[in-house]
Amino acid sequence: MKVCIFGAGAIGGYLGVQLSRVGVEVSLVARGAHLAAMRSNGVRLHIDGAERVARLPCTDDPTELGPQDWLIITLKAHSIPDAVESMRPLITPDTTVVTAYNGLPYWFFASDRSRIPNGTLESIDPGGRQAAMLGNERAVGCVLLPATEVVTPGVIRHEHGHRFPIGEPLGERTRRITELQQLFAAGGLEAPIRDDIRDEIWLKLWGNSCLNPIGALTHATLDRIVGDPGTRAVCRAMMDEAKAIGERLGLKLRVDADRRLDAAGALGPHRISMLQDLGQGRPMEVEALVGIVAELGRIVRVPTPATDIVLALIRLREKVHSTDHPPRTEARAGFREGVLAS
Repeated sequence: MKVCIFGAGAIGGYLGVQLSRVGVEVSLVARGAHLAAMRSNGVRLHIDGAERVARLPCTDDPTELGPQDWLIITLKAHSIPDAVESMRPLITPDTTVVTAYNGLPYWFFASDRSRIPNGTLESIDPGGRQAAMLGNERAVGCVLLPATEVVTPGVIRHEHGHRFPIGEPLGERTRRITELQQLFAAGGLEAPIRDDIRDEIWLKLWGNSCLNPIGALTHATLDRIVGDPGTRAVCRAMMDEAKAIGERLGLKLRVDADRRLDAAGALGPHRISMLQDLGQGRPMEVEALVGIVAELGRIVRVPTPATDIVLALIRLREKVHSTDHPPRTEARAGFREGVLAS
């Protein structure tokens, strides 16, 4: 069995180390200094008070790896459109594509044509390139719940959690989703199969859409964001708007806002992904996590005043940030510097 993790940053590297213990053939696609360190010293994972080291094939050129049984995409959402063409050598008719990243995956509205015109949004899949290249029929969903961080190139710190809920877009219990669960379980990971994976993905975005921008704007860790009455109130206002949008789209939330916020706060002094990106001079997932909520609000005619205010602020923060830290490009892999998932 061949498994390629495309975008082996914090989450992707963590997955790579864990799955390498299963005996399958795991390879990583990564970038820059992080790639160089993993090639020289292996992928070094700090977890449960110990260090695990996995020496895996690592490259920035997917053509070196050949066709894969499983392609697990852990890139930052905004970088996927530029990277998708470089995934072509990894894909066969039998490849399963696991969308394991924040935001809404390219297939999310494919079966929801009555509510989203043509089942696609330009902000999620510009030009429909992901659907055309990867195929809706190949995709299964995966929600990232663990907290991890790249502390130095090639070194990943696991902070919390082992759960990766998975599911077929339409909720079927298929052979491939069962095999994926077994693969994750063999690697010491929990992968409960959900028949409502779209709701699980929406639940993750529900928290990300407020916690991430507020973290980047205030430089506060999760415990402080949810513990401060002012920022918690902003989160609640944004979550009320997103909940109303989800209801218009037929999406359900299995917890209330306070429980979702308390679960985030329980992670303690964790620097959320946008804040990690800001600190390391990387592009932030502004549109994938916040802009999409405002866009969906316009489509289904739900006002989003709180979201719009925070979106304006984080967009300006991103403009200033990108002026100070212009992204470098590298043609071989076709995706920008610093866009590995965290």
